[in-house]
Amino acid sequence: MATATLTTLIASRRRAGLLAIAGLALACLLLTIVAIGQGAIAIAPGRVAEILMARLTGDISLLEGRDVLVVLNIRLPRVLLGLLVGAGLAVSGALMQGLFRNPLADPGLVGVSSGAALAAATTIVLGDRFLAGTMMKLPFAALPAGAFCGGLISTLALYLIATRGGRTSVATMLLAGVALGALASALTGLLAFWSDDRQLRDLTFWSLGSLGGASWTKLTVVAPIILPLLLLMPLLARGLNGLMLGEAEAYHLGIPVQRIKALAILLVALAVGASVATAGLIGFVGIVVPHLIRLSVGPDHRLLLPLSALGGAMLLVGADIVARLIVVPAELPIGIVTATIGAPFFLWLLLRRTSLIDV
Repeated sequence: MATATLTTLIASRRRAGLLAIAGLALACLLLTIVAIGQGAIAIAPGRVAEILMARLTGDISLLEGRDVLVVLNIRLPRVLLGLLVGAGLAVSGALMQGLFRNPLADPGLVGVSSGAALAAATTIVLGDRFLAGTMMKLPFAALPAGAFCGGLISTLALYLIATRGGRTSVATMLLAGVALGALASALTGLLAFWSDDRQLRDLTFWSLGSLGGASWTKLTVVAPIILPLLLLMPLLARGLNGLMLGEAEAYHLGIPVQRIKALAILLVALAVGASVATAGLIGFVGIVVPHLIRLSVGPDHRLLLPLSALGGAMLLVGADIVARLIVVPAELPIGIVTATIGAPFFLWLLLRRTSLIDV
């Protein structure tokens, strides 16, 4: 009798989880259509859907006019980039929280964001000064490429510091991540002090985050980096569920603990590095979204990871809509919007619960 009740309960929770994923996916699709139509040139959702369907079916007769150019060449790559970056940041946050067994963990703890920021500052300041005596300009791809490489280098350094005898210490990684982040922030500040007015303006704008530079070229570069993280979520979910019991217990359950750690760290480094390189520094997505999903559906990573991906995508696309509309025809940096939304919400979460350990 007890076994039958347990089986029924598990099946019920699974159905509820699948319904939640389907519902959030539908909401994400609707938000995407709405977001494509928002901006200095407003386009009705029905017209957006018509253009997208015409593009999919190849109906050339409908693919003419200003609206088509705005939707297909400007808005669509921007919104798709927002979906990818938001999903990557949110899933990275969920992975870090599962790996550290701490709901306050954030992708920034692994040093990716700070390393990427330092590399971007170095590219902006030293790159311009190196080319100052020539007629050459800094290549457009230099900033995202530098930020991406900086994130990977900082993560590799952190992993080497925390790994001894073939085992990676999560506690050492956490402390080393804080130290490397502080060092990278100090060096970034030093470069900002050395920069001229134009360089300082570029560095400040990049550090606030924006999807304004989205293009199909950027999308084809970042998608193969972030999508593997999203596709490998089912493989990581079981291991992260086992790690919730502790590393020793997970090992005795047959979970390859070290492999799970290494894979999670690598995927987070790639996803966050690519996100920072293409959209700048965007905060709070990796903390707020997984935390909210965990409060709603529980800590099971089989639901937490896909729901975090959908929630992060929706949050960033929604924030981008606000960034485009609040100061039309100008555009507010999206990092300001996510911080304005995320910081009060996170404070509310802290005040709502007496102890984060119980989450």
